[in-house]
Amino acid sequence: MIRFVVLLVLISATADAWAQKKVKLKEADNWIGTVKDGKRFDRVLGNVIFVQNNTTIYCDSAHFFKSENRIEAFGKIHITEGDSVDVNSRSLSYDGNRRIAYLRNNVVFTKLGIATLYTDFLDYDRPENEARYFNGGKLVDSTNVLTSKKGYYDIRTNMASFKTEVLGVHPDYTLTSDTLQYNSKTKIIYFRDHTVVKDKEGGEAIYKSGFYNTNQKFSALNLGQIETVEYRIKGNEYQIDDTRKLYRAKGKVVMTSKEENMLIFGDDSFYDKLRGISKVFGNSYVAKIGDDLDTLFISADTLVSIENKDPKKKRLLAYHNVKIFKSDLQGVADSLAYIASDSTIHFYTNPVLWSNENQMTADSIRILLKNKNIDKMYMVGNSFVVSQDSLKNFNQIKGRRMTAIFDGSFMSHVIVQGNGESLYYALQEEDVEAENKKYKISYVTGMNKLICSNMRINFIDGKVNNVTAYVKPDASFIPPHEIKDADKKLKGFDWKEKIRPDREAVVKQPATTNPVKKL
Repeated sequence: MIRFVVLLVLISATADAWAQKKVKLKEADNWIGTVKDGKRFDRVLGNVIFVQNNTTIYCDSAHFFKSENRIEAFGKIHITEGDSVDVNSRSLSYDGNRRIAYLRNNVVFTKLGIATLYTDFLDYDRPENEARYFNGGKLVDSTNVLTSKKGYYDIRTNMASFKTEVLGVHPDYTLTSDTLQYNSKTKIIYFRDHTVVKDKEGGEAIYKSGFYNTNQKFSALNLGQIETVEYRIKGNEYQIDDTRKLYRAKGKVVMTSKEENMLIFGDDSFYDKLRGISKVFGNSYVAKIGDDLDTLFISADTLVSIENKDPKKKRLLAYHNVKIFKSDLQGVADSLAYIASDSTIHFYTNPVLWSNENQMTADSIRILLKNKNIDKMYMVGNSFVVSQDSLKNFNQIKGRRMTAIFDGSFMSHVIVQGNGESLYYALQEEDVEAENKKYKISYVTGMNKLICSNMRINFIDGKVNNVTAYVKPDASFIPPHEIKDADKKLKGFDWKEKIRPDREAVVKQPATTNPVKKL
């Protein structure tokens, strides 16, 4: 008896399930039974309505293959799925067993209150809750218009996936890609492949992966590139807040200045578009390429670029532990400012510069570039130039202010203004022969010592050649045997060769990328 009851229950459940799968003709103005190719079907005309569970199909006419549970519908097709899905098209083939609708020509698929999909070829898989198009489609919602060759829309999650020739249009930007996903409810775009985003102001960003919330205008992106009017920014990770116009790149950051032929590297960068301020920090350095392809490198704890419509107010700032390297110039300072409009670099707080064999110090130093190479150097306050000759003697010049003039990569001459003092050794070279070999030897013939308010020191190949003094000079020549240790150094002498940076000290290695924190 129990087995019989169970059997009845199973039969009843199976019958209900089968009944739920059957498509039913609910209404039609005319009905004609006919046979074609050995298959019987019903031809229904006028105000035709089919139902299957909570799905209703409206059409002008249809061929109803009842035994196959299949419909071929024509005219104005209209499908409703409960209160969430509404579909229109010009023709339909519906498989009631698999519950798949094959819609063709002028298809309009609407997830009510969320988004509308336009195409001419759409397969609507009801069990999978998925609408697929494969010959061009367009998704439209309140925020974005996205088109592609192929794509599908997940009705449950509201996630649309786009493939091949993807184009996105928004009032603030356009994007192109080959693969993209978009949640039409949350308004979040997910980048799955190389994607180019161009904003209405001419900026451009290139992304490999990540997401962009189009409502909040906020992004977290991986591997890509951001481009503004003045800079191109690359990194491993990005955050973009378009509402506040704040942009951050992290991990192997490279900022390219389009106007200055300059690259800025670092672990982390921050760009405030409204204020026109960019910051790069963490193993940060600048590479500025000269016309002769000789690169000037500048490193610091923090690099700041300031944009401005007034060229005189545009500048690059470097803060703390500044080091510079160029084949003919090296230096250290606490901070510096590079002003592009007049091609000058200002060094502040204990600056020390080296040019070939010459060390230069002052309270502040300013370099004037010409054709992206050093033209003049201005030293203000406690100016001091030191060089070491072949016998390790220190030639020295000091004064209140100095101007060094360069010819190519060497100093041509130095003009001292105020409290000038100089000390340089006179060397003599002789040819000697020993064991049938000729040698050149150098020896000191004396030391020149000069005190004068103003003077000019001329150089040849970066070495002191002669000194011209102005206004009551006090000069003396000390023979070698009379030179005392106290005579060998001017007041303020400080040889800093140990801190002279090489290229490796300036060109930093990027640190391991850490997760990007929220802005």
